[in-house]
Parts: sequence; C-alpha cells; structure tokens
Amino acid sequence: MDGSIANEPSFRESVDLMFNHAVALMDLPPGLEDKIRVCNSTYVVRFGVKLRGSIHTFTGYRSVHSEHMEPVKGGIRYSMGVNQDEVEALAALMTYKCALVETPFGGSKGGLCIDPREYDEDELERITRRFAYELAKRDLIDPAQNVPAPDMGTGEREMAWIADQYARMNTTDINAKACVTGKPPHAGGIQGRVEATGRGVQYALQEFFRHADDVKAANLSGTLDGKRIIVQGLGNVGYHAAKFLSEEDGAKITGIIERDGALFDEDGLDVAAVHDWIAKHGGVKGFSASGYVENGASVLENDCDILIPAALEGVINLSNADRVKAPLIIEAANGPVTAGADDILRKKGTVIIPDMYANAGGVTVSYFEWVKNLSHIRFGRMQRRQEESRHMLIINELERLDEHLGDAWSMTGNFKEKYLRGADELELVRSGLDDTMRAAYQAMRHVWHTRDDVSDLRTAAYIVAIERVAASYKAKGL
Repeated sequence: MDGSIANEPSFRESVDLMFNHAVALMDLPPGLEDKIRVCNSTYVVRFGVKLRGSIHTFTGYRSVHSEHMEPVKGGIRYSMGVNQDEVEALAALMTYKCALVETPFGGSKGGLCIDPREYDEDELERITRRFAYELAKRDLIDPAQNVPAPDMGTGEREMAWIADQYARMNTTDINAKACVTGKPPHAGGIQGRVEATGRGVQYALQEFFRHADDVKAANLSGTLDGKRIIVQGLGNVGYHAAKFLSEEDGAKITGIIERDGALFDEDGLDVAAVHDWIAKHGGVKGFSASGYVENGASVLENDCDILIPAALEGVINLSNADRVKAPLIIEAANGPVTAGADDILRKKGTVIIPDMYANAGGVTVSYFEWVKNLSHIRFGRMQRRQEESRHMLIINELERLDEHLGDAWSMTGNFKEKYLRGADELELVRSGLDDTMRAAYQAMRHVWHTRDDVSDLRTAAYIVAIERVAASYKAKGL
C-alpha cells in the first residue's frame, strides 16, 4: 500500500472504521462496544540467537484481542513488515472471524520481524524454537490458552518446531500436540490443513453462486464455469484457490500477480505450471507460456469476473480502487481492501466477499486439528468400516434386484465402489469445512438481505460476528 496517499487509513484504522460502521447499526449495552473493540494485551519480546559467529536480536509479538472464548487462536507470520499495529488489527479480525464461522476461540495473532529467505533451515529452526520458548513460558502458547497456526512466511515446518519445543518444556502435558495447529500430518496434524484456506475460498464462491440474487447483485450470471479470475499472490492460499477453481469448477485463471510482476492471458493460465516455475525461479518473470507484465499491480485493474487478492493487506486502496473493474472481489488475504477503497468500490456496485469470512477455512480446519489432538484419535477411525458394512447391506439387496430384473435395471458405472467407500479423514475435513462456509455465508446473507440499513456483506459479517461475541460476554456476566 502506498503510505503517501492522502487520507489513506492504515490497516488497523481500516479494521476500526469497519467495526465502527457495523456497531453504529447495532444496539449494544453501554461499555460492551469498547470491551469488544479493544485489544486485551500485546506481548513484545526481543531475544538474541547466536548465528554465523555473532548474536542477532529479533523482535516478536503476540497479541490477544478477545478472551470471550478460550483458547485464543491466530497465526504467526514471519515478515519484515510485522509491527504492533498490524498484529493487533489481525488479532481483532481473528476474533470476528472465529465468531462468524462458530469456532469456539477468541482472537489472537503473532509475528516475528524477519525475512525468512535470508536464513537457512537450521538457522530458522533455532530462531523459531527460541521465539516459541519466549511465548510458551508466558502461556502465550498453550493448548488451553493460546494456540498459534501458520501465516504468511510460516508453514508446517515451523509449526512442527513450535510443537516440539512446547512438548520439551511441558513433558507431562498429554495434550501438548494441541498447542499449535497447521502441523504436518505425521506430527499430529490433520489431512487437508495445507489446502484449507484456499479450499475455503472455493467453497465460499460456490455458496455465493448458489444464490441467483447475489450473483445478479454483482452483475454476473450463471455459475463459476468459465468465469475469468485474476489472483494476486500465488502462495499457499492463492495457489490452492486458483487450482481448485480451475480444475473443479471450470473457472479460467486469466491473471496471476506476484512480487516481480504478473502474467496475463485471456485464454487462461496453467496454475500448476506457474506455481512450479515460481518455486524454481522465485517469481513469474521468464515464464514463457504467456504475457509478462512488469508492473504487476496494474493487472489488478484488468477486466475479469472475479478478483482474488491473496497476499498482502492494502493492495486495493485510494490510489487504484476507482480503476478496479472486477464486479466481484473475494478477499483471500487479510485486509487487502482499505476502508477508503471499500467505500469507492461499494458506490460502484462492486460486491466484496469479506476477508473475515472468505479466508476462514484455515481457522476452521485448525479447529478440527485441535479437536483431533485433544481426542487423540483421527477422524473416521471408529466409524469408517462400520459405514462400509451398512452400505454393503444395501448393495447386496440392489444386486439381488439386478439378478431378477436383468437388463431392465442395473447399477451405473462405479456406483458400487463409490457408495461402499467410507469417508476418510480428508473427506470428513472437507465436508466439515464446506458445511461451515455455507452456514456462515447464510448468516451474513440473511443480515444483508433483511436489513435496509445493511448494503454489503462486510457490514453484515461484522454484525453477525459482533452479536455472537456480545452474546458470549453477556452469558459470562460481563
């Protein structure tokens, strides 16, 4: 985001402005509005790690926004742009996000001011373990109090290191693996977690396109099939969203924007090939299969049906909002549209599916992982074969009918094989995520369509989330 733009609100100010807009339409008891708005606490730690013959000092943060439910939940990001305001704004978004999708967590967020590309794996492990130690000894990592997850610049590897560090410090805690989510499956993780946020974006769009009135409000028609999509950021979230939408829903990825430029092709891009190229070369430059655009940000303004900002906050702001042509924007990143840009886009009639809903797939599947760690059994282990046995009874009856009726009736294709297979952990995770995204969208949609004073999905999402947080505080007597 261009910080020089006059009157451009910061990310934290944008979150506060959007919160204020929503609560102005609500009737909260005196004092409760402030209680929900404020960040409860922020811990700043500065620690040293001996690397390359000298001591390097790092600054890290962990903010707890709301403890209306515990544990609190939120990712840890590694970025040179990490600062207290950003972490507190992200913690607030986590509170509202968890409330919206009904995961029983308060909101938290963490960050380490570091460029992970400047360190090798051994150095990153030492830095991560020391950061985890500093947080865990203050109960800012704990299965019952504060549960981190991956975010920008972190992934399964870092979460495994954090989980192991916590277990070393708490050798008798039987639930130690639940201290963090987003771990690799072989280290206490869950199938489907890596893809979860991108998969959630897909499910959110699928649900949006189930409602003809909502599609019409975005000046679109039909289904996702054939829709032209531009994705900004082909990291974990952007890649999986683009992959699933193109492979499973027939959408066409016409633009991919990265830090070193963008690719644009009206005929559609091969998402997997671009992803492989970025992994090998660190950017999109030199990918010869389609047109390269050096000024990547300009592709945000290209014609398309759906724009998916999936990287940094503030990429759509006062400097470019009036030139963004996409009739539908789904915020896969946190805060990619500033409050000022949001006003401009809404007046233009652009429909925005807000971040607190659109990227909630990660925390939803993190919840499933946390539950799995606490129950100490993988999903599907107890019931899968029993399901198959019950289905076999029906198949046997159908086959008996088949023998009697002959060519007049028979089971089609691979029906038997598909029907007999009991759901494994990945299928159950996807089912739970799909159900969560559908229910949350319908809650937002109800407010959007039944209240005359609510004209957009973001305000509706805030109202639903704030009402649920308020109800939790009231139930506790606060």
